[in-house]
Amino acid sequence: MEVQVSFSSDGEAVLGVLHVPDRAPAPGLIMCHGFTGHKGEAHRLFVEAARDFCSHGMVVLRFDFRGSGDSAGEFRDMTVSREIADAAAAFEFLASRSEADAERVGVLGLSLGGCVAACLAGRESRVKALVLWAPLAQPRRIQELMAPELGSDEVFDMQGWAVGRGLLDDARDLEPLKEVQEYHAPSLVVHGTEDEAVPPSDGSDFRIALGGLCRLHLIQKSDHVFSSLAWKAEAIQVSREFLVESLGPASVD
Repeated sequence: MEVQVSFSSDGEAVLGVLHVPDRAPAPGLIMCHGFTGHKGEAHRLFVEAARDFCSHGMVVLRFDFRGSGDSAGEFRDMTVSREIADAAAAFEFLASRSEADAERVGVLGLSLGGCVAACLAGRESRVKALVLWAPLAQPRRIQELMAPELGSDEVFDMQGWAVGRGLLDDARDLEPLKEVQEYHAPSLVVHGTEDEAVPPSDGSDFRIALGGLCRLHLIQKSDHVFSSLAWKAEAIQVSREFLVESLGPASVD
């Protein structure tokens, strides 16, 4: 069953889709999309992943960060810290649902959403499984890449996206590799070897920061968002197997 849901983050509406398995309460998962992405993601990556995970006994919440997709807010106000706050609100929302086992909730993030997921996992002790897809380890790169274009302006037109100065200032100060070291449960990093948006070395950096409970899975020749049927299937399968192993099956009545 798939249900449209909404919840609040700092007083603004966040919209999402909740995938509910036949048996509940079930292990839970929130999914954090990437920069300029949305809750469906490229080539319906998040839709297909959520449906797959749900078919294997997980209740899954995929949602739009504020300023993205169908959620309230403006993209020009988007910062990584705001997205971490949204992810924390999503975690609270899912953990409060009767369909979810609040003791078994994980987080998955893609690209910048991987950075968000890593920071949330470092701050939220209830996260029991962490999956990072092509995660950005050095958000200050955003500042380095866009600051020259922004100049003295408060908003930069990035192919129709209004990128605000707040994002650049915020990204400069974040240290996800340091924050994620506070997370001590199982984790998985999945990265394409031919990723040109976020180098595979970022995935390796997260693997090192996460330590012995982390697995690194490289998808040979894959790009940033696993944009072939084979790459997508591999990313979903290895993640599902990890999540089922780490979070366990749905409760048996």
